[in-house]
Amino acid sequence: MKRGALLLFKFLPLLILAVLWEIVCRAGLVSSLVLPPLSAVIEAGIDLMTSGDLWTNGEVSLYRVAAGLLLAITLGGALGFAMAWWRPLNSLISPFVEILYPMPKSALIPVTALWLGFGDGSKILLIFLGCMLPVTLGAFNGARGTDEALLWSARSMGAGPLRVLRDVVFPSALPELMNGIRTAIALSLILLVSSELIVARQGFGYLIGTLGSDGAYDAMFAVVLIVASLGFIADRLHLAASGWVLRWRM
Repeated sequence: MKRGALLLFKFLPLLILAVLWEIVCRAGLVSSLVLPPLSAVIEAGIDLMTSGDLWTNGEVSLYRVAAGLLLAITLGGALGFAMAWWRPLNSLISPFVEILYPMPKSALIPVTALWLGFGDGSKILLIFLGCMLPVTLGAFNGARGTDEALLWSARSMGAGPLRVLRDVVFPSALPELMNGIRTAIALSLILLVSSELIVARQGFGYLIGTLGSDGAYDAMFAVVLIVASLGFIADRLHLAASGWVLRWRM
């Protein structure tokens, strides 16, 4: 099957869903207050782009999610490797990780707002705290799962601790680490929009809430679809990056 035909077949369910959405709304089977027609949603999205509202709020949201994710991946990954490498640190930190991991991260929204207000800082802190744990656990589980034979072989050839960590442990942990990062990417958008809906004056979540309060449901759905599309694009980019990073395993 040619690549173009394969791509069309892959996204055919989304195309069918879009057509059904338009038909159901135009036929009056669903109230436009509940679900506006897709064509009206697209038109409202274009209007938001033209007016600049989408770009202004989108720039703020993308900055918040990028900063929070970068901190979570950097510090969370380092903490996970450190916990796997140094047992006393693991004994000290693991109880906190076990307690915090199942906790709904949205519960931290009022806490971060109380600490840092309604600006960027509270959103970045929330995304960092919520996304660090899956990255930490991914790095920890991947590092702890390193084949003992590879460790013994590296040490027997005179490799020091840092060399073993760089050349053996880190490559072995990469698949689990990349899975943790993928989870963090999805979680970051959920936390971003949730926090902006409640405690923000700018951003995608704020725009969704404002448009919904004003009764501009077609524009509200447009922003929701844009956020969903950004999440899909981010996930596809991560999968492509994972394939490139882990190409040595092929």
